[in-house]
Amino acid sequence: MEANDLAYAGAAQQSKMIASGAATAREVVEATLGRIDRVNPVINAYRVVFADEALAEADKIDAAGPGDGSQPMRGVPVSIKDDTDVLGERTAWGSLATDPRPAPHDGDVVARLREAGAIIVGKTNVPELTVWPFTETLAFGATRNPWNIDYTTGGSSGGAGAAAAAGLCGVAHGSDGAGSVRIPAAFNGLFGLKTQRERISLGPNHFDGWNGMTVYGPLARTVSDAALFLDATADGAPEGGYLAALDAATQPLRIAISLKPPPGSLTKLGAEQRAAIDSTAAALRELGHEVFEQEIDYPVAAFVSTVARYLRSVTDDAGALPHPERLEQRTKNMARLGGLISDRRLAQARAAEPGIAEQVNRIFENADAVLMPGTAAAPFKIGQLQGRGALWTLNAAASRVPWYGVWNAIGQPASSVPAGFDSSGLPLSVQFGAAPGNELALLRVAAQLEQIRPWAQARPPLDGPAQ
Repeated sequence: MEANDLAYAGAAQQSKMIASGAATAREVVEATLGRIDRVNPVINAYRVVFADEALAEADKIDAAGPGDGSQPMRGVPVSIKDDTDVLGERTAWGSLATDPRPAPHDGDVVARLREAGAIIVGKTNVPELTVWPFTETLAFGATRNPWNIDYTTGGSSGGAGAAAAAGLCGVAHGSDGAGSVRIPAAFNGLFGLKTQRERISLGPNHFDGWNGMTVYGPLARTVSDAALFLDATADGAPEGGYLAALDAATQPLRIAISLKPPPGSLTKLGAEQRAAIDSTAAALRELGHEVFEQEIDYPVAAFVSTVARYLRSVTDDAGALPHPERLEQRTKNMARLGGLISDRRLAQARAAEPGIAEQVNRIFENADAVLMPGTAAAPFKIGQLQGRGALWTLNAAASRVPWYGVWNAIGQPASSVPAGFDSSGLPLSVQFGAAPGNELALLRVAAQLEQIRPWAQARPPLDGPAQ
């Protein structure tokens, strides 16, 4: 297999090839590092790459022989978002204001990935303090969309999305506090999964991240890659694991279509994004699912609670920095906005969560999953928001991604699923939401859609035109 094909094979296929002897761990890692050398200078997905360490780890795996099957990600190159600790490397959070000292330990999710045999190849770029749905910082530059480098890759897991889409890792680790896995997945033609709260440990340093809204999850070229990531990192997996469960026969599902954003959102769904919903609904019907229109009954408190927790989290994160004076001016102004959220108001926002969840979850009295828009429009162009103030940028960003944050506010799983390309050649997507703890339904629906429209066959034009 050619090096590019090996790099693009994805985590599930790479692990199978290494286990069977069809490829060595070193061959997979070398193919990945070769693409990083060629492509990362163009798209800026990684802040730092651990090339020597990754090759040394691959050699250890190869020298140890075929293994006993206890490491599901044995030899698979994985990227880590730069809001999560990796032993011996600073956690920069897209900023020069953070602690420059190297992390004294791995985050829990990194430790689990290593235990599963994964090889950490680098840390991916984020917007400063992971605030925005685009990844451009004064400290580390702009991360560009592999499908068109004039556009952003999304955020805050922007580097992760670019790395997974361009074949610079087998699967990418991301975090999602208000859409930060699903947004870059949407803009990069990937499957992205926001997991159930507490499904993957945020420890030891980030429990209750963003006032309970942050979770970890994968950005992946295939659904199997994402399932393998969960098998390595998640608590409470189904018997036999998520990857094995994808192959189990499933009954047709009831899938509601809900288009309205939460009240308080100012947005307009683009024509091509609406067409992606319609084409996905048609595909679901073709697969035998019952598809019908029913709007989620969002309470007004859904939007208010999400925004209050988000803004206050920016303030709290900025206040904990060793060098807050080094923050970008726009980030400083966001922290000031969040300072308007008092402790009392924050407590009210968090206390509203059970009521919000109860009202949103009424949709699941009649449905097993809900199909929604992902982004309202194409990604921003690189530099489009440069020089804009905090409030102006916040409004522009929020209008592009209003359907995501409520799933963080109620802690439930949601996914981004590729849905073709727009007239400019940029990826389209849709979003699915599920009842508490039901990631498996989202994985299975996405896997079925993937079978009839195999999106991973297309590659960004860094390697030639999309197919």
